[in-house]
Amino acid sequence: MERLDWSGLPHALPTLWSGMLITLQITVLAIAVGVVFGTVLAAMRLSGVRTLEYFARLFVTVFRSFPLVLVLLWFFLLIPQLLQAVLRIPPTTDIRLVSAMVAFALFESAYYSEIIRAGIQAVPRAQFGASLALGMTYLQAMRLVILPQAFRAMLPLLLTQAIVLFQDTSLVYVIGLADFFRSSANIGDRDGTAVEMVLFSGLVYFVICGATSGMVKILQKKGAR
Repeated sequence: MERLDWSGLPHALPTLWSGMLITLQITVLAIAVGVVFGTVLAAMRLSGVRTLEYFARLFVTVFRSFPLVLVLLWFFLLIPQLLQAVLRIPPTTDIRLVSAMVAFALFESAYYSEIIRAGIQAVPRAQFGASLALGMTYLQAMRLVILPQAFRAMLPLLLTQAIVLFQDTSLVYVIGLADFFRSSANIGDRDGTAVEMVLFSGLVYFVICGATSGMVKILQKKGAR
């Protein structure tokens, strides 16, 4: 059995950090957009307005019916020009990164929507009725009464989905984007240290996801009290 060679790791750290920044950019943006737009979709599903309900249901159904890797390829291969026109992206911008961000944001919105909808429905309906009786509008009741309680209850689920999202960012390799995992693989291929880089990248994912999972367990214990 050949001895593992870790001597090149220190020199690879700047490249790996650049890849990690891309991974974190995609993750943070997808979480932010996913939670915000997911909340809007959840509110539309529960609004009682048939048109809004149909739109939200269709959006969620479409994005949850296809593998994430296929969605990434769609946004990268089929609509880069549309993204550049709509978002007014400068020609120098890496369209792969923009495509990945948009694809992940919309894909995660569908999943966050279902988590948030379940959290809203877990709040006693009498509180919504009481809010309306006090003269609040539907939006005011959701924003001031229902959503704060729902988010406290579903925070562990939101963090769990964030962990899954962070792991799924490695799928951007299909569009050639040099995220953390792709950077590790490229360095391994270049230096002949593929095993070492796979082990190191796996350790990094394990530490980050393990620490976040620990936070989820702590929050679940606090919520159970």
